[in-house]
This record gives sequence, C-alpha cells and structure tokens, in this order.
Amino acid sequence: MSGHSKWATIKRKKEATDSKRAGIFTKVTREIIVAAKAGGGDPDNNFRLRMAVLKAKSVNMPNDNIQRAIKRGIGATESDQYEEIYYEGYGSGGAALLVQVLTDNRNRTAGDMRYIFSRNYGNLGEAGCVAWMFAQKGLITIEAENLGKTEDELFEMAIEAGAEDLKSTDEAYEIYTEPSQLEVVRKYFDTNDLPVKEAELTMVPANTVAITDVDQAQQLLKLVDALEDNDDVQNVYSNFDIPDSILEGIQ
Repeated sequence: MSGHSKWATIKRKKEATDSKRAGIFTKVTREIIVAAKAGGGDPDNNFRLRMAVLKAKSVNMPNDNIQRAIKRGIGATESDQYEEIYYEGYGSGGAALLVQVLTDNRNRTAGDMRYIFSRNYGNLGEAGCVAWMFAQKGLITIEAENLGKTEDELFEMAIEAGAEDLKSTDEAYEIYTEPSQLEVVRKYFDTNDLPVKEAELTMVPANTVAITDVDQAQQLLKLVDALEDNDDVQNVYSNFDIPDSILEGIQ
C-alpha cells in the first residue's frame, strides 16, 4: 500500500494549497445528496451519509451547506438525479486509473473522460480493464501533529480495534480496514479521544507501478489533475508509485 499512501499524501497537499480545489464543495455536496436520497437524512442511520458529512467537515464545509445538501437529497428534485459510474483506463508509464463519477448526464461525462484521457497521454479503456487490480478498503486518517501517541502505540490500538494495517506519512497516519469494519474502527478512535480527520471507503491497488521517468510522472500527474478538476469526478484511484526524488522536482 506504500504507493497508495504516497498518492494520498500528494492529494491532501494539493487540496490544501490549490485554489482550484474549491470545487471540492461541489463534489461533497453531490455525495451528500446521493447518500441522503439512498438511505435517508439521518447520518446516525445512514453510513454513507455519515462518511459524506465527515468528509464535508474535514474540508471545512459550513454546517448550513451540509444541511441544505441533506434536504436536497431527501426531497431530491429532477436536477439532483445523479448516477454513479466508474471509468477505467491507463496513464503514462502503464499506470492504471479508476475514476469514480457522480453525474446527471452520462453522455456529457463520457465525452469529458475521453477528451481528458486523450489530451493527457492516457487511454480510456473498457469497463473492467483495471478494476480487478483494486480492492475496496476503509481508510481512516489521523493527523500526526500533537497526537500524543507513538506509531507503535497507534498500530497496536488499530489492530485491537479491528483494523488491518497502518501506514505513516509526513503529516498523518492512515489506518486501513475491511469496508465492514470502517465504522467500528472509527468509533473506537473517537471513544479513545483520537481525532479522526477523515473516514472513507477507498480503492487500494494490489500492486504498484513504479514511475521513474520524469516526463511520464509529469504527464501522469497532469492527467490526474485534469480528471479531478472535472466537477463530475468524485475520486481518482491509481496504482502508480513515483519516487520522492522525482516528486520533489515536479510538485
């Protein structure tokens, strides 16, 4: 999972520093609407909605916005009919890309995906061409600053709570669980006064592809940027692993 951890770190840094990431509110709003429509407006009884609300809070979305999105989901109008679709393809260096979208216009989004991949040295593939490389996992992120626990102590707590693994990055600890255990482990950390920054379901690659060519790395990151800048795209998952020595030169 080392490649996944590194990519998650890159994404967090970009979301914190890139003004274009203001569009994250649009993405989170859609997720809240879809979750509320599917399972009701009570986060305590709707796991997907609870995860969406946690995500909204982690990006500092105002509570009024969250409540409006929930109300839109409960009384979903014609304009709030979103469909979840996964697009699959490859980027430079043979990296696999799995793109989750929520769209109200399948034809528009399909055209956008073809355009973005073709313009950024990628190839949009058929359904199923890369999905088999990924497994769904629960991911809990805990900020490392002022935590008051060593990595070993946190690892022991995570395993005791039912997690599978723990990875550390420069700024946070990432705890991986089976999807069914995500909420159990999250509650465990909350009960033990360890603030959870994010709790979400993610897609983790079984293996990673090392990208050691600078040009390929730049092309790949540009492709991911372009995909994430699309309002319909909720998440981009990939199996690439770019060495720190190369990342430092292109970030």
